[in-house]
Amino acid sequence: MDPSTAVSTSAAISLFGFAVVIFLLLFLIAKLKWHVFPALLIPIILFGIIPGVQQNNFIDAFEAGFGNTLGSIGVVIVLGSIIAEALKHTGAIQVITKSMVNLVGNKRMPLALTLTGFIIGIAIFSDVAYVILNPLVHSAAKTMNVSIAVMSTGLVGALQLTHAIVPPTPGPLAAAAILGADIGRTIIFGGIACFFGSLACWAWGVYFAGPRIKTMASDEFEGVSIDDLEEDRPQGLPSTLSSYTPIVIPIVLIGTQSVVSLLFEEGHFLRTLFLYLGWPVVALSIGVWLAYRNIKSKEDKQKAKDAWVESALKTSAMILVVTGLGGSLSAILRGTPAVDFIATMFTDYGLPTILLPFVIGIIGNMITGSTTVGVITAASLVAPMLGSLGLSPEAAMLSGASGSVIIKYVNSSYFWVCTSLSKLSVPDAVFSYGGATLVGGIVSFFVVCLMWTAGLI
Repeated sequence: MDPSTAVSTSAAISLFGFAVVIFLLLFLIAKLKWHVFPALLIPIILFGIIPGVQQNNFIDAFEAGFGNTLGSIGVVIVLGSIIAEALKHTGAIQVITKSMVNLVGNKRMPLALTLTGFIIGIAIFSDVAYVILNPLVHSAAKTMNVSIAVMSTGLVGALQLTHAIVPPTPGPLAAAAILGADIGRTIIFGGIACFFGSLACWAWGVYFAGPRIKTMASDEFEGVSIDDLEEDRPQGLPSTLSSYTPIVIPIVLIGTQSVVSLLFEEGHFLRTLFLYLGWPVVALSIGVWLAYRNIKSKEDKQKAKDAWVESALKTSAMILVVTGLGGSLSAILRGTPAVDFIATMFTDYGLPTILLPFVIGIIGNMITGSTTVGVITAASLVAPMLGSLGLSPEAAMLSGASGSVIIKYVNSSYFWVCTSLSKLSVPDAVFSYGGATLVGGIVSFFVVCLMWTAGLI
């Protein structure tokens, strides 16, 4: 560490500041119910006035960390939010759900809904997606004469897993930027981890939790079909191919960029081509264009020019500022000896280093109730330690993201959305939905560990 640019050269002062930041962050969010932005900003500012901290270097690290992080990912987060708005309003969610039902059959509706959650959770915020699908969940449970927990648990878990782990959802996208992870590789291997985690959520709901919960579906939604998921749905739903392309094409382009960079040398035509097409800004811009092509009515086209974009900007604003502050915190900690001390202490006990981001993700989520806070906190704190821990950015990001879904319970807004709409009692919801996120997160983390051990990430 260069003393001329160090935020602090004292390990004791750095560790004390590190502990204060974490304690205040969790206290302000969990106890005082502050918004995550001031709850993260104030502890960081207080870190700068601790005796022994070099304020000029602290300010430089704060500004560089904030700017560099948002510079690499800010536009992408906004584009992803715009795609989510378009998918929500054009009826693509209904079409994707119908395709999953056709794939596995009407008799396997819990699996169809789980697979739907696995797909649309990549692009749509999990609580929004569940609100849209809730009438179908009740109708399908009524038709199959099973409890609402059997029908909904896999969906609840799968939506949360891909929301937390697979870019271009804003949370994992932000964490990847903070850690410097390759987004294409993160999508590919995060998708693999999430797929097995989602199947675990489905199995938990169908074979374990669901049969033990007796709450049946509401008569309110009896007879609801996939085409009736939204009263204000557009006239004329998009085709199946058109519904998938805004999600799949950007992911394929970003993933192909990573694969091509491994197969071809610098300067090769294909490598140069996909370096640009697979740049997340271009890939997500193509996704926006594909999503907007699904707009059928003139009224919706007019809304898409203004209201949808404004809604997407509001949605992404919180993610942007928290991501920037996460980058600032990471840059500040990188300028102290605390990170080496923590990494050395962790490795001295012989613990697998991949556990560290996983545990931080769990703590951040369980105390604050926010998956986004959990994954960004894990990324921010682990990023400066990557060299000492011997972790790749992708392994650290996927580990922290897997932890950030464990466990959804009463301090989570997503938990309350799903619980209130499914009409489960709180104890039953904790057992069913909390259990699904616990099992799904652990299975996803286990798959991440296998890929890390095999040297894939």
